Amino acid sequence: MGIKERQERDREAVRRAILDAARELFVAEGYQNVSIRKIAERIEYSPAAIYSYFPSKDDIFFALAEDGFRLLGGPGEPAHVAALRALPPLQRVRAIFWHFYEFSREHPQYFALMFVDRSVPRVSREYERFAFAREKKASIIAEIAECIAAGELPASLDPAAAMRSLTAGLIGVAVLSLSDRVAPDEDADRIAANVLDTTLAGLKSGVALQPITTSECPLEEVPVERASFVESRSRR
Repeated sequence: MGIKERQERDREAVRRAILDAARELFVAEGYQNVSIRKIAERIEYSPAAIYSYFPSKDDIFFALAEDGFRLLGGPGEPAHVAALRALPPLQRVRAIFWHFYEFSREHPQYFALMFVDRSVPRVSREYERFAFAREKKASIIAEIAECIAAGELPASLDPAAAMRSLTAGLIGVAVLSLSDRVAPDEDADRIAANVLDTTLAGLKSGVALQPITTSECPLEEVPVERASFVESRSRR
């Protein structure tokens, strides 16, 4: 290994150490209560060294969010994609949302930062950086639209409203589990499965959903492309 390659490897190792320390501190103490100095102390570096990697604490969060959304996107191996595409449309949608719930179990710290902590910066501030996340959201809406086209969901269903209903239900179960609000004799996975199946059954029955926006304009104009929405469990 040459000098340049070794330097790049060492720099990436430090960057990873900064992000791992920040993720743990943000979750344990809350984003707004963590300073660059505190992150530096955790990895035994100077604050100036941290700033040479990330201009601000917000930039550290955005890097973590980017990692989290890519983990949430799941494996893109041809075999995995082919297996998902082989499912009937409604089963495919169920698998997509079940993966979302599994993400909360397998990466609880990322999930907490991305979907629970209200003090973190909004990713909308980094519009171009998170274009891939918006595209994945659009692809999920497209999967629901395909269920409608296939006759597995009612033609009157708003795909965006259905997506939000499914997501909100599973976030609720994930938060109950991550905050230890599930009783000792209850199984969070079974609760999540019940929520997912009940919501899908309601959508299939033709339940009327309220519009989720107060404007005629779409929230985001992004290309609709198909994409799968698919570490051992992190410490809480």
